[in-house]
Amino acid sequence: MAKAPRKIEWITLAMLAGCYAVWALGVFVLPQLWLPLSIVTVMVSTALHSSLQHEVIHGHPFANQQLNAALVFPALSLCIPYARFRDTHLAHHHDARLTDPFDDPESNFMDGGDWERVSPWLQRLLNLNNTLAGRLIVGPVIGHVFWLRGDWAAIRKGDRAVLAGWAWHLPALVLVLVIVAVSPMPVWAYLLAAYGSLSLLKIRTYLEHQAHEKSRARTVIIEDRGPLALLFLNNNLHVVHHMHPRLPWYRLPRAYRANPQRYLGVNGGYRYRSYLEVFRRYLFAAKDPVPHPLWRR
Repeated sequence: MAKAPRKIEWITLAMLAGCYAVWALGVFVLPQLWLPLSIVTVMVSTALHSSLQHEVIHGHPFANQQLNAALVFPALSLCIPYARFRDTHLAHHHDARLTDPFDDPESNFMDGGDWERVSPWLQRLLNLNNTLAGRLIVGPVIGHVFWLRGDWAAIRKGDRAVLAGWAWHLPALVLVLVIVAVSPMPVWAYLLAAYGSLSLLKIRTYLEHQAHEKSRARTVIIEDRGPLALLFLNNNLHVVHHMHPRLPWYRLPRAYRANPQRYLGVNGGYRYRSYLEVFRRYLFAAKDPVPHPLWRR
């Protein structure tokens, strides 16, 4: 029997249309009214765009992945090539490798031996980055520098996929810069908003995964239902997403509420009640050490 075609996910399409509309409002209308409001609006809509790119990576809203990718083509955050985001994130979804400083591209841990060889000033900077406040302030720079260093090394070794990812990024970047250049929003203000959007996303990624001997216990549940949960498209229910990566964002809360003990049993109770709890506990305190407590080369 032929498989029925998958339905179009209109909720995700509507969210994407709304995202672009709010972004355009922030770039073209609000700068003439009050620039700080324009910056915040662009910052939030750009962070939402990144969350929607994450949905596209996992096959939404269409069955055709090329069409999906076209929907999120503009590089609103400026510095994250979609193709590299896609490739590294799919590699991250090999759960057995989660938090591994060598095989998990999204790991925030370092190998213990590498940690001992870095300079004291860099150790202090990375320790700061392991507090939530540090992750918000310097995290986007640190993460991007390490990412660029790894991609440049891969390009020098002849990795054509990495090179192609950055090549495709150039027209997506130019498109956004041209739009901003002809808009009332100053370029410096857009750069500030783009950086702020990356900081917002660091709230989500700050403690998504923990070091644990069991791979199933490495992924968090944050039972938040507020604005940040919407901004992150319910990816705060992260173990649900890892267990059902093709489930669309708007079905994750229902899946969790149907049987929370199942997911908390899987991840060993790695749970926080809200992002407010996360801020209270870790704004100025590091949750984890920088060197991985379990892996060492």
